Amino acid sequence: MKHYDCIVLGTGGVGSAACWQLSRRGAAVLGLDRFPPGHDRGSSHGQTRIIRQAYFEHADYVPLLLRAYELWAELEQAAGQTLFEGIGLLQIGPADGAVISGVLRAAALHSLPVETLSATESNRRFPGFHVPDHLTAVFESRAGLLHVEACVRAHAAAAVAAGAELLSGLTVQGWDAKPGEVVVRTDRGDFRAAKLIVTAGAWSADLLACPQVPLRVLRKHIYWFPAPRPEHQASRGAPTFLYELPHGVFYGFPAINADGLKCGEHSGGEPVLDPLHDPRLADERDQQRVSSFVGDYLPGVAPQFHSRSVCFYTMSPDEHFVVDRHPQHANVCFAAGLSGHGFKFTGVLGQVLADWTLEGKTALPVEFLSMDRIGFHSHRSLRDR
Repeated sequence: MKHYDCIVLGTGGVGSAACWQLSRRGAAVLGLDRFPPGHDRGSSHGQTRIIRQAYFEHADYVPLLLRAYELWAELEQAAGQTLFEGIGLLQIGPADGAVISGVLRAAALHSLPVETLSATESNRRFPGFHVPDHLTAVFESRAGLLHVEACVRAHAAAAVAAGAELLSGLTVQGWDAKPGEVVVRTDRGDFRAAKLIVTAGAWSADLLACPQVPLRVLRKHIYWFPAPRPEHQASRGAPTFLYELPHGVFYGFPAINADGLKCGEHSGGEPVLDPLHDPRLADERDQQRVSSFVGDYLPGVAPQFHSRSVCFYTMSPDEHFVVDRHPQHANVCFAAGLSGHGFKFTGVLGQVLADWTLEGKTALPVEFLSMDRIGFHSHRSLRDR
């Protein structure tokens, strides 16, 4: 039986990145997943994800984002394709709300270029997005979108090109660890390695078996709306967008292809008990909320969607990531609970996990994401602000 330096459980966003970071440094890596890279059963699909630097959730994320931008550029070069499009991000909300104040705080602390716009200025400059007089807008030109499935597949392909083995179509039944060795049990036999990385998304709670990391999974819906006007098309200068409103937080993307404008609600969500067998049924209340938002705030977009998708948010108690070593096993580390805002970080989290696995330490500032933060409440969530 082949003995690997590291096994990675879950080859989605973070897992595929970790496989590349490990294999490009010469490690013998095995990635295991029930589904192939770029699948639509978890959290890393739906065409696009927003990427930004002036992070309203907490300014401590910004150094990780700056490194993430460098790694996305490296991956683009390795893949020979465009993965990031810097079309900007327009964020709208009350001046004293979580979003606007958080963006400006992060920008000031890290000297990031962000423009503050009045409602009148924003409506004139971005006519596809209605800003009421009592709200403020900020525009971040360095933000944009990532092509999510292409990113995962590019990481996986780069990992394989560097020597990693990726296996899909199997079920991980569990694992056992002792100093110097981990055994992963699957329905296709056992696999052995010196170390283990768990990056299993919605399945992380079961695979970690670690009560110190309480996680819950939410079902989230995404919708696509016809967008025939140029003010809603990325090729004509329309940015990604996010609105903080009294009744919820809504986000979306301009049309990048014939599928049209993409929109969803970041807040809310319904609990999922079994991600594998979740029926992913339509949610009429969610549809009405998103369609109402589109009708009220995106002039010229008909509020009747023509297609939808479902993905999962794996939530930590304070909605910040949990990135750490397993408390019972020094040769096991993980990234979990990305809480619906983690995809942009997948490359840099892959680097952190590879650093810990191969070097026992990392120079990247991730201490604020450890399990040691007091009761997972050292930073307030968006809903608490």
